[in-house]
Amino acid sequence: MNVKAYGARAGNLPLEPMDIVRRAPGAQDVQIEIAYCGVCHSDLHQARAEWAGTRWPCVPGHEIVGRVTAVGAQVTAFAPGDRVGVGCFVGSCGHCQDCTDGLENYCDAAVGTYNGRSADAPGHTLGGYSQAIVVDQRFVLRIGHPDAQLAAVAPLLCAGITTWSPLRHWQAGPGKKVGIVGIGGLGHMGIKLAHALGAHVVAFTTSEAKREAALALGADEVVVSSDPQQMQAHARSLDLILDTVAAPHDLDAWLALLRRDGTLVLAGVPAEPHPMPRVFNLIGKRRALAGSLVGGIRETQEMLDFCAERGIVAEIELIKAAQIEQAYTRMLKGDVKYRFVIDSASLVESA
Repeated sequence: MNVKAYGARAGNLPLEPMDIVRRAPGAQDVQIEIAYCGVCHSDLHQARAEWAGTRWPCVPGHEIVGRVTAVGAQVTAFAPGDRVGVGCFVGSCGHCQDCTDGLENYCDAAVGTYNGRSADAPGHTLGGYSQAIVVDQRFVLRIGHPDAQLAAVAPLLCAGITTWSPLRHWQAGPGKKVGIVGIGGLGHMGIKLAHALGAHVVAFTTSEAKREAALALGADEVVVSSDPQQMQAHARSLDLILDTVAAPHDLDAWLALLRRDGTLVLAGVPAEPHPMPRVFNLIGKRRALAGSLVGGIRETQEMLDFCAERGIVAEIELIKAAQIEQAYTRMLKGDVKYRFVIDSASLVESA
């Protein structure tokens, strides 16, 4: 099946319209007409070849929502017309410990929704900046939100699960004080979800201008991280800090805010490494420094159902595919509240 898409042919070239081929659905496959696709900072890193190993052409996009248009003979959980989503992965080995634990995202053979190895042409996966996609049913997720919210659901498939998974793993909830560093695409979802889970949420930002916005998202307190007095007021008080910033920065400032046995979790992925924190900031209070990578299919469905029941969606700005380069430029400046989402209908206009 030939479909319209938007992608890059090299890291130094802008994204452009292109035609790509999707396989015919196999017995275990679900064919999806894409309605919307969120724009993740990872898309920019990969399309600009800031991360090693980009395969060309690169069609980004792993925050996909749409409707089922066809299913394979052995598919029983989905039918044409169903509202569905696809997140960051479209394959895994299916038999390792990570897969059997429902954490396919940690499988050594996990296949990314784009830039992953594939038997399909051109030899690697092509993502959601396109009209349609064909995915193994194991990696298709059911969307319970109404049609009117579908565009704002798209970022839940990455930004939502990337924050939900560590919040659940480290048991954010009533009686826990949780810090969210950064109020961007990831951070704004971290605030919403931590609040919905019942935690006391402290949002950290470099800008006083974001205070009211953070409170509106559900933060109980807002701290301007460049103010030493505000930071000191929270020293040794947080159970969990979720750091969503995708640029290298000083981790010691955050470790100092953790109580004994607290954990700093890195969810943002900078192009360059963070400076190494001082060891005493870890051992002095038995603190932990950890990382978290999106989430498995089971917990992603759990997150989607949780959000559908409570009407939780991302805050978005809807764009046309032809505006993606301007969107990338604005993302680098932090000029988005809080996630761009591509209207896939605009791919026809860009052709």
